[in-house]
Amino acid sequence: MKIIDKINTLLEQDQTKNWYSYEYFPPRTPAGEENLYDRIIRMGQTNPLWIDVTWNAGGRTSDITLEMCGNIQRYLGLDVLMHITATGSTREKIEQCLDRAKELGVRNLLALRGDPPSGATNWVPVENGFHYATEMVKFIREKYGDYFCIVVAGYPEVHLDATSREDDIKHLKEKCDAGADIIITQLFFDNDIYFKWVEDCKAAGIN
Repeated sequence: MKIIDKINTLLEQDQTKNWYSYEYFPPRTPAGEENLYDRIIRMGQTNPLWIDVTWNAGGRTSDITLEMCGNIQRYLGLDVLMHITATGSTREKIEQCLDRAKELGVRNLLALRGDPPSGATNWVPVENGFHYATEMVKFIREKYGDYFCIVVAGYPEVHLDATSREDDIKHLKEKCDAGADIIITQLFFDNDIYFKWVEDCKAAGIN
């Protein structure tokens, strides 16, 4: 099920108490994969609203992420938010992954530009890749319509590459206008900063 639909249903029912999700990193070995499935089964009994599976920078574990997301939804009955990043990936590679995600029944994506690959200090797009998450969000909407719930990242303490807080929120608005459904924040350490950020996002037209 699409996460945005679950959230809207809960809001309509005025169930605004705590929702939560779990985030998992794809393992690199068959034994690690078996152990992770066992852990997801046990933690899934606590009824998270969804779970996340991350995507390695450059897509080195992308196949594992894809297959795990499909298996979790199909066999464990949990809604999955699959991370997907532009780092090291061409548009063709992203489209192949999205086609496979659709085949597997994955409905939720966290579309990210991503961090620089291991060992690199600066983020550099690949040829025929995406420069920004906004471009990827727009691409997904144009190619797949409303099939996917698209989640994007927000930064209450400001993205490291942003020139200013106002500019950061402007770029977040662009991601929303391109077709994002939900914003999930990066880690923050001061609740007051978060609450002020929410106010400023709403003032900028982000709902």
